[in-house]
Formats: sequence, C-alpha cells, structure tokens
Amino acid sequence: MTLPVSPRTATALTAAADLWKPVLVRAAVALVFGAVTVFWAAPSVAGMGWAGGLYLLASGVVLIWSVKKTGLPHGAAAAKTLAAAGAVLTGTGAAVGLLPGSLVFGTVGALGLGLAGAAELYLGLATRRRSVLARDWIASGVIGLGTAVALPFFIDLGPHALLGVAGGGAIIGGVLWTLAGLTLRHDARGVSAEAVN
Repeated sequence: MTLPVSPRTATALTAAADLWKPVLVRAAVALVFGAVTVFWAAPSVAGMGWAGGLYLLASGVVLIWSVKKTGLPHGAAAAKTLAAAGAVLTGTGAAVGLLPGSLVFGTVGALGLGLAGAAELYLGLATRRRSVLARDWIASGVIGLGTAVALPFFIDLGPHALLGVAGGGAIIGGVLWTLAGLTLRHDARGVSAEAVN
C-alpha cells in the first residue's frame, strides 16, 4: 500500500532510510498478538487483560520510538500526532493490563484504539501528498476505528470474543505494516543505490 518511489518521494525516502525498522517492529508486535488470540482457546479474564494490555502498551511504545528514532521526516505536526497516538495506546495498555476485566477491555481498549485510529487517519489525510506512509496511516486508522467500534458489542461474550475482535484487527494491521515496512526497506535501498551511482 506504500506509495512507489518517484522523484518527489525519493528525497523523503532518503531522509527516512531507517523508517522501515519501527514499521516492521510494529507489524511484528501486532502479528504476535494476533497469533496469540488465534491459538489461545480459553483465555481467562486476567490473561485477556495482560495480553491485550501488553499489545497496546508495546504498540504505543513502538509509535513513540518511531518518532524518536527517525525524527519522522513528515513535519513536526505529524510527529506530534503520532507521538500522541503512541501515548494514548501506552496509557490504554497500562490500564487494560492493570485492571483486567471484560468491561475495561471493551470500553477503555476501544477508547484507546479509537483515539489512536482517529489520530492515524487524520495524519494520513493530512500528509497525503507528502508522506510515503500516508495511505498506510489511513488504512491503519480505519482498522483501529473499526476495531474500536466493534469491541463494546462483544463485552458480554467474554475474554475469548474480545481477544478475537482485537486480534483480528491486529492481524489485519500487522499484515498492512509488514507490507509497508518491506516496501520502505526495498525503496530505501533503491534510493541509496541511485545516490551512489
């Protein structure tokens, strides 16, 4: 989904040569959580809280790390928006992990995912013509908002259903971010090779 390299995006890719690393780490976090939710047949309420909390916390830390590591060469407003989304996910993850319960997971988790999804959707729309990640942020924002909207409807069905909804969103997002990270890595290598020639 990441934009192909063009002369306009080549400069941004050169400046963000290391951007693929946090993108792939984010993808790995999401895919590991998604795999846990698929293969965990009977999670307890406490297990749901810890698994979901660690996923949200790790996702938030990766977003904050991506801003600090790469400087996010898409403008100061983009960096602040992504850092804020990371902070929301980190706080949500701590709350869900420390206060395990279906109601907490379904409401606080949904609120955190919804706010982070809205921030990413805004970021993608705001940087549509300037960022190689704009389309990915838009898709990730829609996935986050969709997961947030669905979670509260599964509160009464218990931990397995809640983890299934959150894990489904994580798997879809993980595949998206894997493709984006691999594309960024490939394109950054191509830009580096062109710069040498």
